[in-house]
Amino acid sequence: MAATTRRVCLVALVVALAFLFFEGPAMAESGTTAGVSAQRLREVRSFLRSVNKAPVKSIQSPDGDIIDCVPISKQPAFDHPLLKNHTIQMQPSRHPYGDSKIASHPVTQTWQQNGKCPENTIPIRRTKEEDVLRASSVNWYGKKTPEDLQKFHLKASANSGHQYAVASSATGNYYGTEANINLWKPMTESPQDFSLTQLWVVAGFYSTNDLNTIETGWQVYQSFYGDNNPRLFIYWTRDAYKSTGCYNLRCPGFVQTNNQIAIGGALSPQSAYGGSQYEVCFLVWKDPGSGNWWLQVGGIDLGYWPSSIFTRLANRASYIQWGGEVAPSENGQTSTQMGSGHFPSEGFGKASYIRNIQTVDSSNSLSSANGLSLINPTPNCYNVQTGTSSNDWGTYMFYGGPGRNSNCP
Repeated sequence: MAATTRRVCLVALVVALAFLFFEGPAMAESGTTAGVSAQRLREVRSFLRSVNKAPVKSIQSPDGDIIDCVPISKQPAFDHPLLKNHTIQMQPSRHPYGDSKIASHPVTQTWQQNGKCPENTIPIRRTKEEDVLRASSVNWYGKKTPEDLQKFHLKASANSGHQYAVASSATGNYYGTEANINLWKPMTESPQDFSLTQLWVVAGFYSTNDLNTIETGWQVYQSFYGDNNPRLFIYWTRDAYKSTGCYNLRCPGFVQTNNQIAIGGALSPQSAYGGSQYEVCFLVWKDPGSGNWWLQVGGIDLGYWPSSIFTRLANRASYIQWGGEVAPSENGQTSTQMGSGHFPSEGFGKASYIRNIQTVDSSNSLSSANGLSLINPTPNCYNVQTGTSSNDWGTYMFYGGPGRNSNCP
């Protein structure tokens, strides 16, 4: 059998500079509990004991994060009832075939300068007491609530809550996608707002509650993370966000195999308006050998979503989307920025972009995504433009905007 060419996107991640930290993960963290009922505190602390796995080592970040190095066999994924006897796939059987586009200004990973997780462990951002107390309830911590989700592939509008500037593939059979995503630090109007850039791998339908998604990218979400740094995130669901899926490793599902990258960790440096631009290469593909959906970030195989946790995505995706999303704390318009906070017409160095947009076909080959449709229900608030080039940009898009302005009341 012909040797498989390993494709590497020379982009990396920053979680944070770190030093050793020796406190147990189940202990209550710093933060006020004034006005919190005894019942809720008991619920929160019980939840923390279940979600924070015992580490062999902990690393403290200057931004307040604690990274726990948890044995790979003890990670949250194996709390999932379908993964009780799961055998870990330590590496994909094959990477997709195709040309890699190299980032000229890579984002670097530096938190290991003062500590790193040992082999056979994975780095997990510790959930703290104050993190959970910021959520409306323990049950909805780290989840998207279906009540405020009016997904863009249905009837997104100015009054639908979440706002989008997205490029979408045609309906078909897809086995993954790769894209280089520009990294920014958008401003959010309130701590409850979030702004993100991501890719969606989708099958099923929201209207029939069998929507399956795999999602990954970066987001700013102060009420979830406790700060306004852009952070690496993942998400998944198999029932249109009704009861399954969550951000990062909050609930069982994603199996992490890599000990270098912490999901939920902060990313830097960010792009500057009129200055240097930074990006992260994301690759999601269905491994031909195992059928699992693997995630590669910055050229590093991070882990996978087992096919067994899905229904529709157990076989293939029916479409893929790329772009930005803003979720205001209240319906209507917000001044929360998407991407750089500037419209696509401003172009490179000012507007945020996604370039080298490719899809994976049934033969495990990458090709440029063509014939994209645009979803931008509020173009005076957030907009999107696409194009193609013969250089390293391939199929690309510029997207984003400032939100509320004189033309977007």
